[in-house]
Amino acid sequence: MSKRVIEMSNIIKRYYIGQPNELQILNGMNITVHEGEFVAIVGASGSGKSTLMNIIGALDRPTEGTYHLNGTDVSRLNDKQLSQIRNKEIGFVFQTFNLISKSNALKNVELPMLYAGKSRKERRQRALELLKLVEMSDRASHKPNELSGGQKQRVAIARAMANDPSIILADEPTGALDSKTGHLVMDIFHKLHKEEGKTIVLITHSPELAAETDRIITISDGNIVSDTGYKDPDSTETEVNA
Repeated sequence: MSKRVIEMSNIIKRYYIGQPNELQILNGMNITVHEGEFVAIVGASGSGKSTLMNIIGALDRPTEGTYHLNGTDVSRLNDKQLSQIRNKEIGFVFQTFNLISKSNALKNVELPMLYAGKSRKERRQRALELLKLVEMSDRASHKPNELSGGQKQRVAIARAMANDPSIILADEPTGALDSKTGHLVMDIFHKLHKEEGKTIVLITHSPELAAETDRIITISDGNIVSDTGYKDPDSTETEVNA
C-alpha cells in the first residue's frame, strides 16, 4: 500500500473573519500526494497557490478542514510543533534562495541540521554529500555573493535536503533565473525525484515548468479546476481529485 504523504481535506482559508471585508481565498480543497510523486501546483497570480503553499509548508493554518502530513494532523499543532515539522519534514526551496549571506555554502546546508540537534561531524558529512549531489562540492567554501543565481539555488536545494524531509516544497524555484539556468535547476529536481525517490511539490505560474512534472494540479480562484496525471497507487483507475 502506497504511503500518503499529504492529505488535505476540505481546506478553506479566510482572512478578516467576521468583518465586512471578509475574504475567502481557498474554497474547500482536497489534495492527496503519495510518496515519490513529483507534483506541480500551477495557477495565475491571485489564484490562491501561495496561500495553499503556506498551508502545505505549515507556515499558515487553514480556517477549516484538515491537513495530514505523514499521518500527523498539522492543523492541530501548536507553534513549536509546527516549527519542528517545518525543520524535519519539509524542505523549502524559495525563488529568492534565502541563503545566509555571511555563511559559506557548506554552513548554509548545515543550518537545518544544527536546529535539528545533529552533531558537528554529522552536519559536515551530510552537507558535503549533498553539495556533491547538486554538483557544488567545489563551491563549498564560497559565500552567496560569490555564487551565480543557479549556484545559489543548487545550494538552497542541498539545504532543503539536509534533514531528509518527507517533501521538498519548491516555490517558483526558477523564477529569478534565466531560461538555461532554470533548466539546469529543474534537472536537479528530476535527479532528486528519480534517484533519491523524493516527493516534490512545485509551486509555479509557468505551464512549461509544470509540464516537466508527473502531475499537474491547476487552481483558479481558490478552486482546483484540473488534476492531470494523478494515479492512485492503490487503485487501477485514474482519479481526478477536485
